Amino acid sequence: VRLVESGGGSVQPGGSLTLSCVASGFNFGGSTMEWYRQAPGQEREFLAFISAGGGSVNYADSVKGRFTISRDNAKYTVYLRMTSLKPEDTAVYTCKAPRVGLRGSWGQGTQVTVSP
Repeated sequence: VRLVESGGGSVQPGGSLTLSCVASGFNFGGSTMEWYRQAPGQEREFLAFISAGGGSVNYADSVKGRFTISRDNAKYTVYLRMTSLKPEDTAVYTCKAPRVGLRGSWGQGTQVTVSP
């Protein structure tokens, strides 16, 4: 099982980024997927969920209306489109396959930094 995130970087407040998470080693098309983030000194925070077929999504209140989760099962990829970014969005962003493995499977994360 492997999850590889990309697309992080530095952006100014109000900017946008799209993160990608490419999956391999499991039945991606049959698996729900999630995005999380962890800022320095803080606990990991759930951000978004998407069902296996993509028809059901939900979001943390902190990102609702600004972030959009989507997936392309043909490309084994889940995305997180982030808009109207704020300095408090600075964190390491990680994707998770919550039902793969004993406690779910995680990627290595990608850093997002929002600063003037």
